[in-house]
Amino acid sequence: MWIHLTLLAVTLAVLWVRKRYSYWKERGIPYSEPSFPVGNIPGMGRTEHFSTLMQRCYKDLKRKGPIGGIFFFINPVALAMDLDLIKTVLVKDFQYFHDRSAYYNEKDDPLSAHLFAIEGNKWRNLRNKLTPTFSSGKMKMMFPTIIGVADEFLKLMKTEVSKNNEIEMKEILARFTTDVIGNCAFGLECNSLHNPEAEFRRMGRKIFAVPKGRLLKVFIAQQFRSMARSLRIAITDKEVSDFFMAAVKDTVKYREENKIERNDFMSLLLKLKNAEPSDDCTAHNIDPMTVEEIAAQAFVFFLAGFETSSTALSYCLYELAQNTDLQNKARKCVADAIKKHSSMTYEAMQDMPYIDQCINESLRKYPPVPNLTRTVSKDYKLPISDVVLQQGSTLIVPVYAIQHDPEYYPDPERYDPDRFAPDQVAKRNPYTFLPFGEGPRICIGMRFGMMQARVGLAYLMKDFRFTLSTKTPVPLKISPRSPILASEGGLWLKVEQL
Repeated sequence: MWIHLTLLAVTLAVLWVRKRYSYWKERGIPYSEPSFPVGNIPGMGRTEHFSTLMQRCYKDLKRKGPIGGIFFFINPVALAMDLDLIKTVLVKDFQYFHDRSAYYNEKDDPLSAHLFAIEGNKWRNLRNKLTPTFSSGKMKMMFPTIIGVADEFLKLMKTEVSKNNEIEMKEILARFTTDVIGNCAFGLECNSLHNPEAEFRRMGRKIFAVPKGRLLKVFIAQQFRSMARSLRIAITDKEVSDFFMAAVKDTVKYREENKIERNDFMSLLLKLKNAEPSDDCTAHNIDPMTVEEIAAQAFVFFLAGFETSSTALSYCLYELAQNTDLQNKARKCVADAIKKHSSMTYEAMQDMPYIDQCINESLRKYPPVPNLTRTVSKDYKLPISDVVLQQGSTLIVPVYAIQHDPEYYPDPERYDPDRFAPDQVAKRNPYTFLPFGEGPRICIGMRFGMMQARVGLAYLMKDFRFTLSTKTPVPLKISPRSPILASEGGLWLKVEQL
């Protein structure tokens, strides 16, 4: 009896999995053949980074049509490869694709309920509230704070070079961006430049030091969000969560009791907490934010701001260290801007076109967020066929794969900042370059991220020369466990003060 029931259960399970894996075939969409139980993501987090898995699927499917089908475990996922379709998804028909497939749990993991992850009207309302924080006017107001940190960064670099001409730059750059974000998001002197074990830096390392199994836990939570919430799964490390919640509560209390205002992110969040008008928006229809909501936004600003910018700078230095001519050109660009504007002013920073080209080419070759993920919010008929993407299904835009496609970027593994000269950019479809996303859900902190990267690179080019160390592998190995496109290990470079 039990044997028969077991055989029946196994048979039904096998038939159900086969039915799931025939999802794309039944709809006439070309697909990559999956393997049970992982689908099309074998080795993810263990031997291969998610970006290269998606690149393999992209190469397999691109010649077969504008959209392809893949599977995450047993869940069907659409892979958008046609640039016009990508524009439609991200911009024209955004109302069908306004949510990311990011897991959050407001009740059990309040820091996860931030702008990047939340959905629907709640996201839209919060986005509208936070957008004034990242206006060009606000960037200009925050600029002196960033320069203050950059001056400390320069002192540290000179001290390090005087002791040893081989420096591990990845960690130093992360300490620089941590102090920038700590100052601008929390109004706190993090001091990680001069103390590598400062609490903010230690927490930053902990966020991105993904232990075995955690990446899989996060990925499974994203694939089965309702079940994960019912199981009260939290994806933020408890020590990290407790630290940031306490830091925000202490900052809020101190500022409100002492009536302190600064030109930073926290000041706007405090206005939103108390439903007060700011310079850029009125109090009309503003619902007060809770301290937990404030903490979540400050957390994601820190999370997204320090690691992505330091990673982009690391890759940029790595490439310039291998190309002396390009490095000299970048250095001349900085010197010309300083000469023209008399010092390292905000206007000088805006007038360094080749520095921007170097950063953009780094973001092209090594996009920190290598894929854009969207949830289909209601049934959507593809404009290019009769296929309907069902509500609740997932669609991916493979940014890394597109930005390494030789059709758009000949010899894509070569680092060439001239790809981003104005005349070259004008010739290219803008949807071939998506490191910040596009459309209404484009990265809200794009201006800030570019500004701190520009300041960091300009300071380094102005005073130092970089070449490769024998400790640095060529090419760099991408860490398979990192949620962003980060290199394995450090970035050792030979550094000479000019």
